[in-house]
Amino acid sequence: QVLLVESGGGLVQAGGSLRLSCAASGRTISNHHMGWFRQASGKEREFVAASAWNSENTYYTDSVKGRFTISKDNAKNTVYLQMNSLKPEDTAVYYCAAQARTTTLSIKTPNYNYWGQGTQVTVSS
Repeated sequence: QVLLVESGGGLVQAGGSLRLSCAASGRTISNHHMGWFRQASGKEREFVAASAWNSENTYYTDSVKGRFTISKDNAKNTVYLQMNSLKPEDTAVYYCAAQARTTTLSIKTPNYNYWGQGTQVTVSS
């Protein structure tokens, strides 16, 4: 069992930055691929970024490439999502998720075993 708790969301103006954190407990993130997803009001949850268990591979959805960075701090058992140059269309609830390292790193929600409760990010224009 992995318990994930996100933090760092908030209200920011367009062009600003936020860093989301996802603290894990129960098991270490070094044994899991980690992903960030988001869900805007009235829309389906979508993939944002993912990092392999050993951080050797990272994936990003096209709309955030060059603006968002996912990173893992195994010593702190925490995953981060640095978000720069934020846009109003980035407004959503952001979720952290963990996937067993024994499976192929995925960008699809059904392949993730554990989820956090989400943190709201609102970008004003």
